[in-house]
Amino acid sequence: MDKYPDQKRAVQYLYPPIDAFDQRMLGVGQGHQIYVEQCGNPNGIPVVVLHGGPGGGCSPAMRRYFDPSVYRVILFDQRGCGRSRPHASVENNTTWHLVADIERIRHALDIDSWIVFGGSWGATLALVYAQTHPESVTRLVLRGVFLMTQSELDWFYGGGAGKFWPEPWERFVSLIPEAERGNLIAAYHKRLFSGDITQEIRYGRAWSAWENALASIHSNGASGESPGDYARAFARLENHYFINDGFLEFDGQIIANMDRISHIPGHIVQGRYDMICPPTSAWRISEVWPSAELRMVRNAGHALSEPGISAELVRIMDRIAEGRT
Repeated sequence: MDKYPDQKRAVQYLYPPIDAFDQRMLGVGQGHQIYVEQCGNPNGIPVVVLHGGPGGGCSPAMRRYFDPSVYRVILFDQRGCGRSRPHASVENNTTWHLVADIERIRHALDIDSWIVFGGSWGATLALVYAQTHPESVTRLVLRGVFLMTQSELDWFYGGGAGKFWPEPWERFVSLIPEAERGNLIAAYHKRLFSGDITQEIRYGRAWSAWENALASIHSNGASGESPGDYARAFARLENHYFINDGFLEFDGQIIANMDRISHIPGHIVQGRYDMICPPTSAWRISEVWPSAELRMVRNAGHALSEPGISAELVRIMDRIAEGRT
């Protein structure tokens, strides 16, 4: 979960645009090639950025949350999205494949351990990765926490958020026959994997539009039409992960395993009015994570580019760089 940031409002808090000093395609097995880039200081503090979605891909704006003189920033497009190939593929594409890919990147870049920075689905993946490889993680910086639980999916795809946003909810639901509306994730899955590219793009755009409409606290409920290829990949991947419960072993697994990372310092930045990933998830993990601090940002929704969220994330990374946290 996490789409299209409105970068203009947040730009005043970010570092200037920079280019990558390294861009490569990394073979990770099972026919997948993932795009990986590095920017900033090649000898700096390593930090890996995990994008949202699943299926969102990374963007140049994500480089700008870090002082380029201090940090060695690693971004990559997860399997099936962005510049990674094959595009929109869900074959051999699970949470555990992504966890293994992150470790593969770390080894390929000869990094002993790193800061993990992720938002929305990227926060989910960061937590699962850290719980699987705690020795590889020096610190976690999370935004817009999503714990991949059924209650969160029910909120967003079962009508909870729709009670606050009835107009975009009606647009999202109206494409599905009434008899199938009891399980919208399954109904959209049927159409996103129909084999008819035109239909997949149509429903991919509708899936993406529902999420985009709720991302920012400043939204009026409208959302622009996403490019067809992008929307199809994003929706297929997100739906694939959600219909499979994130490939976790049981509902609530991340909370249950928080003891594995209780010693790792954490920073959680959460929009008070996040309609996509409500604040209760961020609060729940902060309650069972003694080494973490929770920053609830008032007047902010879900998007990475909400001004208050961008400001807080940059502030945290600057504090870490200065050794003040």
